[in-house]
Amino acid sequence: MKISDIKPQVLALAEEVELAAREVFEGVDAVARENTRKIMEAFEDNRVSEACFAGTTGYGYDDLGRETLDKIYAQVFRTEAALVRTGFVNGTHALSAALYALLAPGEVLLAATGAPYDTLRCAIGTSGDCHGSLKFYGIGYWQVELGADGAPDLEAIRAAAAEPKVKAVLIQRSRGYEDRRALTVAEIGSICDAVRAVNPAAHIMVDNCYGEFTDTVEPTEVGADIIAGSLIKNPGGGIAPTGGYIAGKKELVDRAAMRMTTPGIGGECGSTLGVNRLLFQGLFLAPHTVAQALKTAVFCAGMMERAGYETSPGAGEKRSDIIQMIRLGSGEKMRRFCAGIQAGAPVDSYVTPEPWQMPGYDCPVIMAAGAFIQGSSIELSADGPFREPYIVYLQGGLTYESGRLGIMMALSAMLDE
Repeated sequence: MKISDIKPQVLALAEEVELAAREVFEGVDAVARENTRKIMEAFEDNRVSEACFAGTTGYGYDDLGRETLDKIYAQVFRTEAALVRTGFVNGTHALSAALYALLAPGEVLLAATGAPYDTLRCAIGTSGDCHGSLKFYGIGYWQVELGADGAPDLEAIRAAAAEPKVKAVLIQRSRGYEDRRALTVAEIGSICDAVRAVNPAAHIMVDNCYGEFTDTVEPTEVGADIIAGSLIKNPGGGIAPTGGYIAGKKELVDRAAMRMTTPGIGGECGSTLGVNRLLFQGLFLAPHTVAQALKTAVFCAGMMERAGYETSPGAGEKRSDIIQMIRLGSGEKMRRFCAGIQAGAPVDSYVTPEPWQMPGYDCPVIMAAGAFIQGSSIELSADGPFREPYIVYLQGGLTYESGRLGIMMALSAMLDE
């Protein structure tokens, strides 16, 4: 399938959807303007210069760019400290380092928003039998489910968090591969307040993946002690080649750095090998890039709703992450949708995605991702567990214009069924 194969009725539908989405798009742009202002101020305050882009080798001592970028992330997220490293192989790695910074053997982690993302379950020890998991080190795990409406169950959270063994509380902002909605920053703040009321000593951590810069306020501004995420998602702006970040209280960030490297070394070492410029430039672009991804998701929701499919969020709903869920109902429709997204990608457009057993998942996953950065979720992609009820999760879009084409190709592929 090629771009020239987009069906006339799909082109006409796109015009209708864009007209209806005009006000929503204006709101997305307003958020991007405010977040760009915050990032520009941080660049200015921390005196970013050409010297920050020079890389280091070996141990990487006294890396000006690395140290400056840490300060910028801390300022943008309104925290005491931050750790921004290409040494994090993915978001799960950054999240795991943060969790190990919060807990010791005999203590308990409380998940306040239901089961966390699939790959993090292996790190916790609730899935698989991995050497070095939290469970392996004698750290307990409790879980509170979300309410029937997808909102936090504050009463249940207070009851569970009141137990003295609970030393850390995990909040997942995004939906992951679950049929649930993303949490707003205000809802995250309400969880923080509930925990503080009964257990003020517990550390509160937010999995911030997919949520950065979708709002003008971040979880660390409403009570979270520490957040973590991936640089090949929102904050990397589609430019960062790899990596992750942690931001929060200095003591906790320092502990996480020692988990990432080794005790006694922490964040003092780590050569940057000439990639600093990409990390700075990625953060600079991030608010605009996130806005492009959000517009793509809104457009997708509008198109698929008009085609008769259930979506979440709806085209006109407030968004707290970049993920768009579409309930397709059959494996064949899921294959066709992903094939259309892949065909609309700038890279590997000739490839046909098939379900396969990915590490860290308990069933085959189908993934369409023709990206410049392998696995980048800020670039247009669509994936999901290949099982009933065949829900596909779309995210990303470096430009709205290219994302729009990908959605139209996906719907055209489904109409060929």
